[in-house]
Amino acid sequence: MTEAQIKLKRTESVLAEIIPEALSQLNDARLHELSVIEVKCSRGRSDAKVYIDPTGFDENEKRIYLKQLRKARPIIEDYCLKDQGWYRCPKLTFEFDEQLKKSQNIEELFKKIAKERGEEE
Repeated sequence: MTEAQIKLKRTESVLAEIIPEALSQLNDARLHELSVIEVKCSRGRSDAKVYIDPTGFDENEKRIYLKQLRKARPIIEDYCLKDQGWYRCPKLTFEFDEQLKKSQNIEELFKKIAKERGEEE
């Protein structure tokens, strides 16, 4: 692993710790219950995608939360800057992590295929 990759991973892990702290400091109590699953930074660490756990939210709620997070983004970035003493913070983009849902759908497809193959034979 190169030095740049190590710095990238370190930044991602620090952001994954700091962002929930920043969310808990906001006045909007709805944002306190969100949990950060993962943070992925771009190669130059200028942008970062923050993946939020989608469990228990419907599509309308997700849209409302993303709107609130977009409004709170400058405050969260400022919190990260002050907490870590960084010169600049990556521009944060918030998304709900749909990987779990996708993997569950794939598992269901595999089960269907196995069942159909079992019936054919």
